[in-house]
Amino acid sequence: VALIQFLKQQQITTILLSGDRKAACDSLASQLKIDKVYSEQSPAQKLEIIGSLTAESPTAMVGDGINDAPALAKATIGISLSDASQIAVQTAEVVLMNHGLKNLPLALGLGKHTYLTIQQNLFWALIYNVAAIPIAAMGFLSPSFSALAMGLSDVVLAINSVRLNFKKVA
Repeated sequence: VALIQFLKQQQITTILLSGDRKAACDSLASQLKIDKVYSEQSPAQKLEIIGSLTAESPTAMVGDGINDAPALAKATIGISLSDASQIAVQTAEVVLMNHGLKNLPLALGLGKHTYLTIQQNLFWALIYNVAAIPIAAMGFLSPSFSALAMGLSDVVLAINSVRLNFKKVA
């Protein structure tokens, strides 16, 4: 229940996509307050549903069985548990190692901050290349100072990336 509440706070639509009977799926979805239910779905139907959802917006799918593997591969991000079937673990981009789904908020937060750090690093690298390289090429900077500036820019990017180790996520 806490995980579903977290996802709703993040404005993430929750969908139960299962091969199980409709009554069981509807009951579980009602208890957990899941937004939408697709029950009694074959692996091919799961694949088709994930494909159409992914065409509309990015998707993340959590799966643990052999029947989930094709849909896990089709989702923007496939997530599995470490004790899931071997094919589900191999297909997923993210494998939650301990405590089941309790670490999903941490994984989502870490992914979000990693993406932001990559964007920041690309921005600063672009700024450096647009500004410093032409200045050096025109001879306004000595070659030794240009090399030092290039090395320092790499250090700045590395330090920015190391910040992920100390960032509080989820």
